Parts: sequence; C-alpha cells; structure tokens
Amino acid sequence: MTAVAIPVVRGKSEALKAAFVALTLGATLVFLTGFSHIDKVHNAAHDTRHAMSFPCH
Repeated sequence: MTAVAIPVVRGKSEALKAAFVALTLGATLVFLTGFSHIDKVHNAAHDTRHAMSFPCH
C-alpha cells in the first residue's frame, strides 16, 4: 500500500476558502446537471436525487 498525504487546512481564512470552493463546485454541478437540456444528463441527476430520498418536486 502507498501512503497518501492528506492536506491540512491551517487557519480560518484557509478553511473559508476551501469551504467556498467546495460550495461553488457543488452548486455548479447541481445547476449544470439539473438545468441541462440534454435529457440523459438531466434524467440521471433527477434519478440520483430520488435514489438519495431527496425531494425534488
């Protein structure tokens, strides 16, 4: 097995930057798939929300 280095966030400003990047990436993925005009992409996102018991209608 190979050891994997886990990055450590130091300081409040670094934690806020990491949280902002994660939130932005997550929101972008949700909105791009949720409002996609490609039916397969939209339906896959819709089915995933239902599989996780997340109400979407």
